[in-house]
Amino acid sequence: MAFDPASLKYDAAGLIPAIAQDADSGEVLMMAWMNATSLAETLRTGRVTYWSRSRQELWRKGETSGHVQELVELRVDCDRDCLLMQVRQEGPACHTNRRSCFYTTVTEAGETIVMEPMV
Repeated sequence: MAFDPASLKYDAAGLIPAIAQDADSGEVLMMAWMNATSLAETLRTGRVTYWSRSRQELWRKGETSGHVQELVELRVDCDRDCLLMQVRQEGPACHTNRRSCFYTTVTEAGETIVMEPMV
């Protein structure tokens, strides 16, 4: 069955959430936004490309930092409104220099940072 990007449910801005997960460990690394162009670029090159809402341009993960994401597998959720990308991550995924953007736990008692920046 051929993949039809038009079958995805983008938001009013033409974006869809995309979760990056380590292909080997299953660790969730980050969530960012993609549009039809960044998705096509990712599928064409195998290097994950997002859409930067703040810069209003394509964001090729690792283009300046060297912390690229290589696409291993792309999955679409049951509602077709969210993407899951299994990736091979070079270096930290987070701009704070941590392996994952999800480094803060929250409980009723407050927040705790559970992951230090990579050296």
